[in-house]
This record gives sequence, C-alpha cells and structure tokens, in this order.
Amino acid sequence: MNAKFGWILAMCLALVALPVVAQEREPQPGIAWSSLTAAQQQVLAQQADGWDQLPPGRRQAMARGAERWLAMTPDQKATAGERWKRWQKMSPRQREELRERWRRFHELTPSQQEALRETYQRFQSLSPERRDELRERWRRMTPEQRQRAIQRRAPAPRPAPMPRPGG
Repeated sequence: MNAKFGWILAMCLALVALPVVAQEREPQPGIAWSSLTAAQQQVLAQQADGWDQLPPGRRQAMARGAERWLAMTPDQKATAGERWKRWQKMSPRQREELRERWRRFHELTPSQQEALRETYQRFQSLSPERRDELRERWRRMTPEQRQRAIQRRAPAPRPAPMPRPGG
C-alpha cells in the first residue's frame, strides 16, 4: 500500500468515524496500538506514531473502521475511495449539508430508510435523460409543490390494531 493511499484511507476512516465519535456520550477506554491485529495496524500504519495521542473514542472508531475496510471486497474499497475523493472536493458548506442529510436519514425508521433506498435504486435505474428531466422538474417546483409531491409518495398510515375481545 503506497503512503499516499494509506494516508487517504486513514483520513477516510477518521471521517467515517466522526459521527460515531460525536454520538458517544460515555468516555470509552482507549485501544492500545499493540492490541490491534497486524492487519489493522497495516491499514492504520499512518496513524502509528500519533496513536496514543488520539482520543479513546477516535481510536475505537478507527479500529472498527479498519475492520470494516478489511472486510470489504475490492469493489467496495474502490467505491469507498471514490467517495473519499468526492468528499475531498467538497466545500465546507457541502460537507455540512451532507452530514445533515446523513443525520436526517438515520433519524428515519428502518422501514422508512428501506423505502428511501428502494426509491433511490429506482431513480438510478432510469436513463440519464429521464433522471435529468425529473431533477429539472423538481428544481422548478415551489416548496409547497415539493411538499405535496412528497406527501403523495408517502405510504398511507396504518390503522391502529383493533383490540381483541376480552383482552
């Protein structure tokens, strides 16, 4: 692994760990460098010299990130690398907007998240021309029109279960 790629990987893992670290409320014990597996140490080699100075929660998050990286297929690693490149090109404002979208997505219920993933997959399966057409139509909508469109697409609320007799 060349040094530049190792540094990019370490930074990517650190960014992936940011939301996890930010959500931690209780201090977690740090992970000693010597307790990492050889494979984790190889992935995190760029962090070796400063490992002990990292906050304990960050060390834990980076160790988990290294495990995730090691479990990825080559295609998944390539995708992660492309995402890292896109992240690097973003302005601070764009990064903050992405963090906010991530936060809102994780506030959804699992079924809402799955519905959103399915909608995204359907959108991605459209031709580029059709996607552009839909994007332009969305851009031309007023906020009220967008809200109505979202509400039309939302699944109908399920009725409350009927009480059982004698229960």
